[in-house]
Amino acid sequence: MPASRITITLPEDLVERIDRLERNRSRFIADAVERELHRRLRQELRRSLDAPHPESMEVAEQGLAAYRDALPAESTGLVDPAGGFPVVWRDGEGWSRVGEP
Repeated sequence: MPASRITITLPEDLVERIDRLERNRSRFIADAVERELHRRLRQELRRSLDAPHPESMEVAEQGLAAYRDALPAESTGLVDPAGGFPVVWRDGEGWSRVGEP
């Protein structure tokens, strides 16, 4: 992947601590940024699961077949209720297949 050169400013003591642990500053910082971006994406997903969009909850409550039937006629081939499996939301655990402990 092509790299872009950027200039950042870090506290001197932080740079010294990085240099004590890692020979390649750029790689170290790139890895740290990747981890932070991944952490923030997970955090946003968690927030979304904790407070789902009202339309998502509506679809979950009415069921996929009813949702498909409410779509315009030209869209009904897009949703196949037989293609999935029933799930249930369990607080503290997330989505699980119906019938699984």
